[in-house]
Amino acid sequence: MLYYLFDLLDKWNVPGAGLFHFISFRAALALIASLVISIVFGKKLINLLRRQQIGETVRDLGLAGQVEKSGTPTMGGIIILSAIIIPTLLFAKLHNVYVITMLISTIWLGLIGFLDDYIKVFKKNKQGLAGKFKVVGQIGVGIIVGSILYFNDNVKVHKLVPKTHVLTQDERIVNSHHAEFAKDSNSVWIETRDMTTTIPFIKGNEFNYNWMVHDVHKSWGWLIFIPIVIFIVIAVSNGANITDGLDGLATGTSAIIGIALAIFAYVSSNVRFADYLDVMYIPAAEELVVFISAFVGACIGFLWYNSYPAQVFMGDTGSLALGGIIAVFAISVRKELLIPVLCGVFLIENLSVMIQVGYFKLTKKRFGEGRRIFLMAPLHHHYQKKGIHEAKIVARFWIVAVLLAVITIVTLKVR
Repeated sequence: MLYYLFDLLDKWNVPGAGLFHFISFRAALALIASLVISIVFGKKLINLLRRQQIGETVRDLGLAGQVEKSGTPTMGGIIILSAIIIPTLLFAKLHNVYVITMLISTIWLGLIGFLDDYIKVFKKNKQGLAGKFKVVGQIGVGIIVGSILYFNDNVKVHKLVPKTHVLTQDERIVNSHHAEFAKDSNSVWIETRDMTTTIPFIKGNEFNYNWMVHDVHKSWGWLIFIPIVIFIVIAVSNGANITDGLDGLATGTSAIIGIALAIFAYVSSNVRFADYLDVMYIPAAEELVVFISAFVGACIGFLWYNSYPAQVFMGDTGSLALGGIIAVFAISVRKELLIPVLCGVFLIENLSVMIQVGYFKLTKKRFGEGRRIFLMAPLHHHYQKKGIHEAKIVARFWIVAVLLAVITIVTLKVR
């Protein structure tokens, strides 16, 4: 909202108003605002949750320090959502298709998580929202996001290609405003609306979701793209949800992932960096930098209260939204195929549960008694069972998350 006000003031030649045209300035403001909101508003909300006795009911699984957490305020994801949404509304261009997509995803997934927490806390039903309803809600997000990114005319990419490149019906030359950044006189920038994404570690690293229907007059690539979006949203949001089992684990990991995504969004939306790194240039994606800055600030600010020993838990209100935001953001900047690496912590947590359950059922069927690979799943509980302190487990998982984030960033040049 403030962007439009300062844009008007800039037209009236008010000194300093032009700063709002710089994406770095607005991103910095969004980061600061989200930190302030999460820390200041967070304290007030925690006190309110305590007064209302909205606390976590903890089952005794024999884990060190677990029983002591009973009664800790939950539904703290409201803090994270507020610290993301408010700065985005203040500092981003609200007519931008990517900002609209991210806000829809954030609010939608936040509401699903809120319903789950509400049923657990107020209805005293530890199972929360039925799994099938969660999946239906996640599928809904996937359909909306996939449809916007596939069909909206404002979603497009610019690619540098040889002059000998044969244009398709979805491509046109757009050398007018950034021809100066072409590597040589034999290259031209083209604009395309095809759903091209990035394949990591491979030379000529582009994949088009329309490739299977290339010869069809009317594109049916959405039949491939939208189901993939749905799968990614479900997988990453559930991964974040499962990871949220130790103080600060999901929050800190999400912040690290968010920083990597901010770098991807910035270089992909800046034609100079896109040309230098030989990556797709995504017009209008710079507004995603404002959003992800608020996201990182919200996560770091929430850590003020969520780090060990936690004064508040985010609940599904926060964890489902965090994972969904990461998934949708990665898809928007055409980096969804990097998710298995970038979100490796979420992935291994997910896999540990699947492997444990699958192996238990298999051995029970074969031997009449279920056996386990891990002492307990998800993986972070396995290490707790081994006697490692919770804070040390979290710190080590963060280190792994940083390593994975660096690897994904390196893929910008390693092909």
